Amino acid sequence: MSATLLGQSVLSGIFSGSLYALLGLGLTLSWRYLKIINLAHFAFIFLAAYLTYQLAGPGKWPPLLVVLALAPLFFALGVAQQAFLDHFKVDEFASIIVTFGMTILAEVLIQWIWSADFVRLETQFLRGSIEIGPFFLPRQEMLLSVLALGLCLATAAILRFTWLGKALRAGLDNPQIAAAFGVPNRELSLMVAGFAGALAAIGGAFMALLFTLAPSQIYTWFGVVLATVLLGGLGSATGVFAAGLLIGVSEAVTMAVTAPAWAPVVPFTLLILILVFWPERV
Repeated sequence: MSATLLGQSVLSGIFSGSLYALLGLGLTLSWRYLKIINLAHFAFIFLAAYLTYQLAGPGKWPPLLVVLALAPLFFALGVAQQAFLDHFKVDEFASIIVTFGMTILAEVLIQWIWSADFVRLETQFLRGSIEIGPFFLPRQEMLLSVLALGLCLATAAILRFTWLGKALRAGLDNPQIAAAFGVPNRELSLMVAGFAGALAAIGGAFMALLFTLAPSQIYTWFGVVLATVLLGGLGSATGVFAAGLLIGVSEAVTMAVTAPAWAPVVPFTLLILILVFWPERV
């Protein structure tokens, strides 16, 4: 294998890993701070992807305007979902079943509106690549990587250095004592859920820009994103980015060295190893 092919594979892995991190960031926050394993996060992503396809394709909206419109909409959707789960006192284990059911309903809704056929967003937004020596850097993927890194770093800084982050950690350790000191646990949980929903909208927009869409593809992302979340550590924004890069680069190099069919083995192998040898990370 040539050095050029290896280098281009690493770059492709970085771009893929950035997407994994972006898709996993909202999920890891929900799992850590809300004690909700929100499989409906994937449904939110694909619903946002199809709305991006509709608005930026036939609707001719600029993709950035679509993101600005969808982010607050999915923030509200995330808040509504968390309010529903809180109302019925859905615990961590039951959340798997409930949110998986929501995912199935979302898939049916997408099929009903857009059919089960494959669709592709055709847009000139940041099309093409920048050529640096023997390497090609796609503009859309570069924007994705920069945005994913920025969101992960900003989230980590908020969680570590602000009152909001301290309040979330206090509520996680002992919600009763935190509430006694004036921490609004319910409002903070709704805020985290809304932020996770907004992240799903951003991830969905990039999904529409980069991939051909089909409703059944919702489930194909479960393994790689869950592996990213678990490997990065629950609630760790920088950890999920590092894990995404590790998985993305490993997949890309595996495809370059062996065959594309072996790439899905990487995240599932890492996920199994984590569950067997590092269960306390879950």
